[in-house]
Amino acid sequence: MIIAKALFIITSCLSINSAFAKNAPHASQNVHVKKWIKIFKRNDQAYFNSWLAKSEKKLPKIKALLKRQGLPPDLAYLPIIESGLNARAVSSANATGYWQFMEPTALQYGLKVNWWLDERKDLIKSTWAASKYLRKLYMQFGDWNLALSGYNMGENRLRKLIARHGDRNFWTLSKKRGFPKETREYVPKFLAAALIAKNPHFYGFQIKEKLKPYSYTYQYVPGGTDLYQISKQLQIPTERMQNLNPELTRAIVPKEVKSHRIRVPKNFRKKVALYFSKNIR
Repeated sequence: MIIAKALFIITSCLSINSAFAKNAPHASQNVHVKKWIKIFKRNDQAYFNSWLAKSEKKLPKIKALLKRQGLPPDLAYLPIIESGLNARAVSSANATGYWQFMEPTALQYGLKVNWWLDERKDLIKSTWAASKYLRKLYMQFGDWNLALSGYNMGENRLRKLIARHGDRNFWTLSKKRGFPKETREYVPKFLAAALIAKNPHFYGFQIKEKLKPYSYTYQYVPGGTDLYQISKQLQIPTERMQNLNPELTRAIVPKEVKSHRIRVPKNFRKKVALYFSKNIR
């Protein structure tokens, strides 16, 4: 058990070209990966530059959480292709948030989803849930390309495909009958996004303005708290408060909730506490 755990941690800390390029050429030379690099450069360069700018704000926290779970830090680039690092991204199938969790999976991994709160939109909580899910998929399939395939198509479907074809190599299994086209493209698309994000200038991408990492602190607030009202009273831009707390889908904490922890800009925690001391009796 100890040896298995140590092997998992060692394997998980490998780079993009070793952890994800098993049974395939060097990722940057893989024909399928190169195709996606060209697509990003030709069709999505403006969007990708925007994603790269956003990544400066959010990637450090994502990588830190992945490291705590013993996962490859390059998995931090997965939300780029899942959601464009947009907390409020919703797919046609209602997958939501940075990591595009479906509601049943979100609930299974400890995220709360209800009429006022959707923790799939919380960067820290959703990343923690995604890391647990990805870790489980890797332990189940023993290969990161297959783990990502399971994340995209569903682990049960992937398990049936492996059993049907007797193949555990993503690059050959993905060519077999019944393998979803979306997932066939998903892994090389991720590898291409990760390679570009790690060395954008080499691939001809320019980050015009790097966004600073989020700077905030936590504050418990009582039920009935309205982000709009806090913003108005403290002269904090409403958009800033909403971006710090995207999981509050209606920008309020219901009155029946005793308290809830929100994020406030650094240096504003005392002002928020003072506001509630004066207005809440």
